[in-house]
Amino acid sequence: MSKIRVLIADDHAILREGVRALLASTGDIEVVGEAGNGRRAVEACRELDPDVVLMDIAMPELGGLEAALELRKQGLRAKVLVLTQYEDREYVRRLLKAGVAGYVLKKSAGSELAGAIRAAQRGGLVLDPEVARAAMEEASPARRGGDRYESLTDREKQVLRLVAEGKSNKEVADVLGISVKTAMSHREHVMEKLDLHNRAELVKFAIKLGVIRVDDG
Repeated sequence: MSKIRVLIADDHAILREGVRALLASTGDIEVVGEAGNGRRAVEACRELDPDVVLMDIAMPELGGLEAALELRKQGLRAKVLVLTQYEDREYVRRLLKAGVAGYVLKKSAGSELAGAIRAAQRGGLVLDPEVARAAMEEASPARRGGDRYESLTDREKQVLRLVAEGKSNKEVADVLGISVKTAMSHREHVMEKLDLHNRAELVKFAIKLGVIRVDDG
């Protein structure tokens, strides 16, 4: 039987090494590559064609959500299993909507990680018990802005995060591999759809909905 091919995407090398060591003891899972940011994760998926991507949320370049949206946009087959310290319900809902195969908390992963990878590869939905409870709870007040957020296209959601992080039009264009003119157009559409008028309002909106976190570095 062929092994399950896994890519580890996390900006902390020590965590990637730990996960690699943990999975080395399995007989049916093979780590085929690593990525230190979301953009590299997408590139590595194109190059290595893994079955499952272990994806952190808070990463440079593209975050986990944006990278998952990009994988879907490009039609890549890799299942995304989010491995994160965050259990915020807004993140959970947003990632599930992006089509991820599961959401596992770093603090409780341990030996359960291999089982989660196998389940994700088979097409199952893997949710940490704490995460599942959060996902089922009543929506938080911040969700009132959620309908406006969901009106954005996948690309516009990526642009929203990048602009909220302080990136210029040129930097947004470089990260997403689009022209500056296209980046500016996306940014204008984001502002219009969200009824926002300047970067400060955009940043406040992004923080309120959990699109970015003040401690994301």
